[in-house]
Amino acid sequence: MFDVNDDAKSAFRRVEVLTGPGRRRRWSADEKARIVAETLVPGARVSEVARRWQICSQQVFGWRRAMRQDLPNLAGTTTTPSFVPIVSEAIPAATVQRAASAASGIEVKLAGAVVRVSSGMDDAAQLTAVLRAVRASASRS
Repeated sequence: MFDVNDDAKSAFRRVEVLTGPGRRRRWSADEKARIVAETLVPGARVSEVARRWQICSQQVFGWRRAMRQDLPNLAGTTTTPSFVPIVSEAIPAATVQRAASAASGIEVKLAGAVVRVSSGMDDAAQLTAVLRAVRASASRS
């Protein structure tokens, strides 16, 4: 049987020294923001900042993730994408005319032949037949 008094008579006793906080700490939003801000400084390491504040680096990463998710809410914006109006530069008139004439039809160069399709042609089957005929005639020669 083990006697408690026997332990008191021995010459050496085991002592554990615990460093750091001994209880669960509560961090205010300002303290969390200050710690996260320290990690966002260029060249800062999360592990070093966490060690300095005596917390686990995973806790700091969790706070960073939470603050990134809360950032749109703090700014008062929604998470839906918004569109920016397009501002174009003035285009010379010659470029516009050239683009308009090119858009009026399609020109296909196939096997030495040029097939021009006007913008009003809606018959895809006829166009396919013409292109196959051009290809077939080119393979015979």
